[in-house]
Amino acid sequence: MKLAISGKGGVGKTTLTALLAQALADQGRQVLAVDADPSPCLAGALGFPDELRAQLRPISQMDALIEERTGAKPGAVGGFFTLNPRVDDIPERFSVTHRGVRLLEMGAVDIGGSGCICPESAMLKTLFTHLLFRQDDILILDMYAGVEHLGRATVDFVDALIIVVEPTRRSLGTAAQIKKLAADIGLTRLWLVGNKIRNQDETAFLQANTPGVPILGLLPADLRVQEADRLGTAVYDHVPALKQETETMIQRLEATD
Repeated sequence: MKLAISGKGGVGKTTLTALLAQALADQGRQVLAVDADPSPCLAGALGFPDELRAQLRPISQMDALIEERTGAKPGAVGGFFTLNPRVDDIPERFSVTHRGVRLLEMGAVDIGGSGCICPESAMLKTLFTHLLFRQDDILILDMYAGVEHLGRATVDFVDALIIVVEPTRRSLGTAAQIKKLAADIGLTRLWLVGNKIRNQDETAFLQANTPGVPILGLLPADLRVQEADRLGTAVYDHVPALKQETETMIQRLEATD
């Protein structure tokens, strides 16, 4: 199962990624979670201990590795460098594992509409494609808003794009934009997850205003999410209501697989 998690900034993409990753790992599945956010924080949401978090570094910031694999220094524009560098050893070499979840921090560079052609973008694009083609049991990608990484050549390898939203019109507007971008590359397997839901009125609002995307689940608002972050504890362990809803969402995903 390969899942990509997207949505407007601050809606809870990382929280959902951590919940799904730990729930699946606890089922005995082999999970590779990839933090593709420019400011990676998935390790904290998963409750990785400090000594493991210290070993993590986004691939996009590994200048020496990028130069070694592409033949050019990061930041260089133009000139000659390898567009398809070797990346097959990266997931195992630069990831760490805790409680059954293997975590890789990919980071990000501006590789969207700007048309950036640079060594670091070539590295990340190749790595992203490699991850989708790997035969991992479970791959979960914590992305930033948009679907820039998902090209037509890899779209068939994504089982679902999950869009996280809050019960606000702005958040749903971003979801509609993501849906359009996904449709442009032929990705139609979409789910919506509502987060920070406080009451039935907000549930009804989401149900009435979803941009034509089925709702996979609704995560209740709970201040213990922030408490888990302060304590350095996995949100999956600290908030029972979120754990229960996550397990239900997984059942729905597997029923439609």
